Amino acid sequence: MKKALLFLGIFVLAHAAIAQKIAVLKYNGGGDWYANPTALPNLIKYSNENIGTAINTKPETVTPGTTDIFQYPFVHMTGHGNVFFSKEEAENLRNYLLSGGFIHIDDNYGMNQYLPKELKKVFPEKELEELPANHPIFSSSFNFPNGLPKIHEHDNNRPQAFGLFEDSRLILLFTYESDLGDGWENQEIHNDPEEIRLKALRMGANIIKYAFEN
Repeated sequence: MKKALLFLGIFVLAHAAIAQKIAVLKYNGGGDWYANPTALPNLIKYSNENIGTAINTKPETVTPGTTDIFQYPFVHMTGHGNVFFSKEEAENLRNYLLSGGFIHIDDNYGMNQYLPKELKKVFPEKELEELPANHPIFSSSFNFPNGLPKIHEHDNNRPQAFGLFEDSRLILLFTYESDLGDGWENQEIHNDPEEIRLKALRMGANIIKYAFEN
């Protein structure tokens, strides 16, 4: 209990002090946590210009096992490959999320075969639940009446948004078969049409706004 209260105090103080900073999660396992390097800066710029945020334009990097993560109300995670959390990292992530933190995991195609078992280390008692299209995250700033948009096609599967909840609060979002991060990247990297990039950026802005306000 004392440990949990300590983590809660760390997060509350940090949240109040630097609520306008977000971070990328540098995880172990060999997966490319650093994928899509232009994605998050572009999303931050778009959000600052369009939904009234004032986020530091340079995202930080955090690891799952340190108390540094409690400085950030929003942590983004992506990649194509293997993910591994140690017991200590899983416990720290659990404390972070239960203390008010939020993690968005964007599967860049390839994480799904590894991620669920690692999330079970964090929350053995919880299951990923698919979010319905009427969940508030799909309308927090921009309206997506059909739910998560498809940005890049790889295998003809429909895009899905899954979440972990604590009571009624969404604490972790896993976007699957969508590839939002590619849509956030510089236009010349994937040569996406502007309407596709705008769709990805608007959905990303929704996620940021929801995370900051809930």
